[in-house]
Amino acid sequence: MPTPAHHATDLPAWTVGDLTVHRVDEVALPPQTGPWLLPGATPEVVAQAPWLQPDFADDQRVLRLASHSFAIDTNGLRVLVDTGIGNGKQRANPAWNNLNSDYLARLTRAGFAPETVDLVVLTHLHTDHVGWNTRADGDSWVPTFPNARYLTSRAEDDYWAGVDMEEARRQMFRDSVDPIKDAGLLDLVDVPLEGADIAPGVRLRPTPGHTPGQVAVELSSQGESALITGDCVHHPVQLVHPDLGSCVDIDAAAATRTRRELLGSLSGTRTLLLGSHFPPPTAGHVIPEGDSYRLVPA
Repeated sequence: MPTPAHHATDLPAWTVGDLTVHRVDEVALPPQTGPWLLPGATPEVVAQAPWLQPDFADDQRVLRLASHSFAIDTNGLRVLVDTGIGNGKQRANPAWNNLNSDYLARLTRAGFAPETVDLVVLTHLHTDHVGWNTRADGDSWVPTFPNARYLTSRAEDDYWAGVDMEEARRQMFRDSVDPIKDAGLLDLVDVPLEGADIAPGVRLRPTPGHTPGQVAVELSSQGESALITGDCVHHPVQLVHPDLGSCVDIDAAAATRTRRELLGSLSGTRTLLLGSHFPPPTAGHVIPEGDSYRLVPA
């Protein structure tokens, strides 16, 4: 079964067969994030699942959320899943505006110096998942991972290409997505219902709803498996209430269907669930509890 791994860098990591998955922290998100993002997760709802405290909710039963990436070495291919908020970017959300974190230093300590990354997988094109695609170089934004291919689903790119975006989102595309396209580094992948293999042991799984082309990332090696959620599951409270949606889901009904199908497929298995916004301990196994689910931390 997948297990926690301990490394000299003292950065959180888990082993999945021959793969090692590192969590590369960016920032813990402020307490007001939970009530904004998941307004249905009231303190009364959180109280229904005492196991959420203290790791996943504080003593006021307010959700804890975090921003991080996952870095994986698979057969020598160095893969990064999502790139967080980024530094020095003008954002409407005060928690994301003009961030100054040591994310790149942490990534390097995990053994993934930016120039060594081969593949960047973007689960979807939201502001807090694409920010470190680029870094400032004078007045320009240049690719942070100059030797990598960046991947996202074709359905995701098609959706945003056809939307009349508000200025804040246009700004995000200008500084974090367009420079990757302009450098010729962005590849679009068709992701059918059965998924798409993109590297040894790495498979994209369609998880539409939060955005139309969002994907989860399945990892497999030597009979062991893990799944990186993207934003189809923002927080473990959604295991208790799979119909509890995010205020930024583009298609709330589809997001709920996706979440129910995903959790049902993982329930009772040894697949490790790695939450893209789950605070530490971040990873666990989905087990049935009543008519819903519970996360047992790994």
